[in-house]
Amino acid sequence: MGLGHAFEMNPELKNAFLYEFAQAQLARQIFPNAPLKYMPPTKFKTGNIFRSHIQDALFNIVTVISDQRIHLLGMLTEAIHTPLLADRALAIENARYIATSRGLDVGPQNIVVTPGAKPVLFSALMALVNPGDEVIYPSPGFPIYESLIEWSGAAAVPIRLQEDRQWRFDTDELAALVTDKTRLIILNSPHNPTGGVLTEADMAAIADLARSRDIWILTDEVYSNIVFDGEFVSITRQPGMMDRTIIVEGFSKTYAMTGWRLGYAVCRADLAVHLARIETNVHSCTSAPVQWAGVEALTGPQEAPALMAESFRRRADLITSLLNDIEGVKCQKPGGAFYVMANVSGACQRLELPSAKEFCDKLLLEAGVAILPRTCFGRRLPGEEEYVRFSFATSEELIRAGVQRLKEFVEG
Repeated sequence: MGLGHAFEMNPELKNAFLYEFAQAQLARQIFPNAPLKYMPPTKFKTGNIFRSHIQDALFNIVTVISDQRIHLLGMLTEAIHTPLLADRALAIENARYIATSRGLDVGPQNIVVTPGAKPVLFSALMALVNPGDEVIYPSPGFPIYESLIEWSGAAAVPIRLQEDRQWRFDTDELAALVTDKTRLIILNSPHNPTGGVLTEADMAAIADLARSRDIWILTDEVYSNIVFDGEFVSITRQPGMMDRTIIVEGFSKTYAMTGWRLGYAVCRADLAVHLARIETNVHSCTSAPVQWAGVEALTGPQEAPALMAESFRRRADLITSLLNDIEGVKCQKPGGAFYVMANVSGACQRLELPSAKEFCDKLLLEAGVAILPRTCFGRRLPGEEEYVRFSFATSEELIRAGVQRLKEFVEG
């Protein structure tokens, strides 16, 4: 399916795509030959562009892997198709990690390794969902949820995340959305773009609903190691839920290995066979050297991921405090991940701007601050206020400087 058809099905997807394209075009006017993500700081009207829209974790955990040499010199000769279901080293280590972190009885037969975490979302929908089914997903949310559901021919049913509930949804509202056509519920905790975290009570209520209505759960847990208060809670710890749940996990967030493209699914063994069959036809396999990098990440020193999570906690406190000090801006402190979702309704009114989209455009052009409007995370829901997402996966110095520009932009 081409982009044109995808945009017809989901106009907000087109808006998000065009917004990112416009930002890329602005940057390329200054550095026409450089990839956007690797551009040096640029001078644009009021100074260097502060990028708080899309960022990787700025921690060089990969050097830990490199120092171990990850057997690369030897393993690069392993130029073969790696089987998706086998007792390979990475599948074994993934299973050990999941067993330890979630308390689950899983083995390599429950693991499907993929080139990044996104392929798991695709394969799960292809395996479980048919045209005419309904899939409930969090909104605002990671935009691929909505677009993949609609691409599959299913009906995308959003469950509203509520600002006054620390960006959790109401489980009673979730139950009201379930029909006889509901096939799958997508969870994401900690959550992108809001930083919201579901509680143990939330998980228990969702599990009761899934069991009673025979619904599958797809739980995106790629931020599971970046939780600020308490411990990470997975729905798979609820009785009987591992039999109807697919865990999406990866290395990009915990180990700052975004460019390596390494993820995996965890599910019951009979479903893993089908996911692996889809992956074989779409991606063939995940490269052997990248898999060995994953082995080293899991078996090597774990101090760096812990330090990174703690640094994100400090940055969350900092950016929340600074944003709440701006007239017309308010935000909840995130419970995890490295994002905050700020309410800019008052700022939009103050600046006589019709929406967060225009707010972001004007902020970029006049103050050199790049953030994302809510419409980059699925279609708006009725009655919503105006929201923007900040990523705080950057230095505290840059956070202070960027938010100061925002403050001057709003308050004059």
